[in-house]
Amino acid sequence: MYKIPQSVLVVIHTPDLRVLLIRRADAQEDFWQSVTGSKQTTAESWRETAMREVAEETGIDAAVAGCRLSDWGLENVYSIYPQWRHRYAPGVMLNTEHVLGLRVPVAMPVTLNPREHTAYAWWPWREAADRCFSPSNAEAILWLPRFESES
Repeated sequence: MYKIPQSVLVVIHTPDLRVLLIRRADAQEDFWQSVTGSKQTTAESWRETAMREVAEETGIDAAVAGCRLSDWGLENVYSIYPQWRHRYAPGVMLNTEHVLGLRVPVAMPVTLNPREHTAYAWWPWREAADRCFSPSNAEAILWLPRFESES
């Protein structure tokens, strides 16, 4: 089954703007990123996708008291990296990424799936942006102070 070329990017952060990044297991470089993942069905909402991916990739339950998931209303359309195109239907070259933020009360321990990610860390937002491999991920993190001040 091919992946749907619609995904979420979830910037997980604390009230003092420390951002969680996780290191991909299948990348050759030091590939740090926020939580990302594709919709399972086209009917799955962005919110449902975000909550599922956060739970799968970090063990964090976005629905618990003290957490706030917010839709930032931002989307990025980008070319799928060649090394991952085989996961999509033939001819699919672009992915639409929807950006959400998840505020958690504190920098908490994370449970990783070692097949997907090998490490995690909480960094101040500017440092987190600098560490991201993906330009769209870095840009989303740089928007964090604006979205936090609006809440």
